Amino acid sequence: MQKPLLYRSVNTRTHGVCHGGGNAYRYERHSKNEKRALSTRGSMHSHQRHGFDYTPLFRFLLSKVGQPWDQVYSEASARLDRSEPILWMVALHEKDINEYVRVDESTYYSGLFVDEAGLLKKVNPQLTPGQMKPFCDCCTHTFNGVVFA
Repeated sequence: MQKPLLYRSVNTRTHGVCHGGGNAYRYERHSKNEKRALSTRGSMHSHQRHGFDYTPLFRFLLSKVGQPWDQVYSEASARLDRSEPILWMVALHEKDINEYVRVDESTYYSGLFVDEAGLLKKVNPQLTPGQMKPFCDCCTHTFNGVVFA
């Protein structure tokens, strides 16, 4: 039996879905530098990946706290389309450690790191939704899936 994927596809063609930039080319298309360039124009694809929700991955990583990192990483990367989102939440180096990670505009998760023994740990295990402050008053904010105000 195959385990479910750790990401979901989200509808990105509905009204009001913002995909970020994409209009930068219009400012450089008639520039003199562009005309002087010997190479042809680049691809019109934006190299941005839209329409993926990695909430199942973040919950999976939180459920694996205290387990060996190598096993957790190999299982998670086998169930993903790419392994980059794992490192959004897990810090492999000391300089990248944060108490919490802001994934979306109003979604926060506990920061994770790999200790000297190779185990996955929370940066601050005592951090609760009651200690978090909302970024703005207009949105519903969550910390590890729990709503806080």
